[in-house]
Parts: sequence; structure tokens; C-alpha cells
Amino acid sequence: MTGFTRGVRLGVDVGQVRVGVSRSDPHGVLATPVVTLARDLTVAPDAVPTDIAQIAALVVEHEAVEVVVGLPVNLAGKHGPAAVSVKAYADRLVNVIAPIPVTLTDERMSTVVASRRLAERGVRGKRQRAVVDQAAAVEILQSWLDAQRRRT
Repeated sequence: MTGFTRGVRLGVDVGQVRVGVSRSDPHGVLATPVVTLARDLTVAPDAVPTDIAQIAALVVEHEAVEVVVGLPVNLAGKHGPAAVSVKAYADRLVNVIAPIPVTLTDERMSTVVASRRLAERGVRGKRQRAVVDQAAAVEILQSWLDAQRRRT
């Protein structure tokens, strides 16, 4: 792929309660699940939330060259309150992991698709809730990787 920097990318699905994280291989072909983090909403505005610190540690551990965060655009293509919240989250992440870039990408339907795929594999109920955020992060990152490949 010309114009595509080789290296691991992390995919992030920011939810109200949990944050799903995925990673790509260095060639940018396949996204795989990494972890589900508890969302830290208790931290002071000038402190680093635990989940963001954990993502920063994952960036270092996986030697990530970029972080791709799913932006929840509604079906009409508009940015509602959830998108505003995710943008604020991404801004905080940028401040912690700079100079590693953070890219926002349209993630409409990623959780729905992830839930459906898990259900098709027989993963339901509590077991599904435990991994759906990681699966959504995989959907977000895989869609982004596929789009990058189509551009080249």
C-alpha cells in the first residue's frame, strides 16, 4: 500500500461504561481484540483517567504508530451528544500519547454488527457484554484498515 505507514494501529470503541481496544498487525491487514477497559469517569479534568493511561501503555507495549477511535455518527450522518463525548475523549487521549496521532473514524453500527457476529457464534448474554466492546473495536479498526487499502 503506497502512502500507508507500516505499523501497528490500535482501534478504540469508547462507550459510556467500557472502552474496547483492538490492534492490527504491522501490515495493516487484520484487526484482533486486545482488551476491554472500565471507563474512568471519576477523574478530575486536569488528571489522566485510568482508561486513557491504560491505552497509552498499550500504545507503548504494541509500539503503535496510530490510534483509530470510533466516532458515533448517527444514521443521518450528524454528530450528536455521543460524538461530542467521544471527541472530548479523543482530545484527552491526544494530549497523553502525542506525538502518536489519533484518528476519528465513522463507527455507526459497529456495536450492532459486533453483537450480531458474536450472537451468530453463540456468544450471548453476560459473555457477550464482556467482549462486545472489544469486538466493536475490531469492527472499527478493520473497517478503517479496509478503507485505507481501497484508497491505494
